[in-house]
Amino acid sequence: MANRDSGSSSLGTLLAGALIGAAGLGWWLLSEAERRRSDRRQTRSLRLNRLSWNEDEALDAPTTSRPLRETELQDKVHELNQAIEDVRRQLESMSTQS
Repeated sequence: MANRDSGSSSLGTLLAGALIGAAGLGWWLLSEAERRRSDRRQTRSLRLNRLSWNEDEALDAPTTSRPLRETELQDKVHELNQAIEDVRRQLESMSTQS
């Protein structure tokens, strides 16, 4: 009789463990689905904000833009190269300070 009680309590423990494990797995799956849904919602919102911002910027831009002359273009490229060089120097100084 004791052997039979031992077997039924082991089975009960096994079933309880399986039930708790299934509940934990279900909770984890639901929380992951909610996290993904939230990430997609946030990404979509960011995209819409960027699109709206780009449209506003396009509306603010002059409608009759003329092409840049070669000297203006060279000046712009020079400015950009200087800005890139400044950022590179700042990064190098930050890496030597660490």
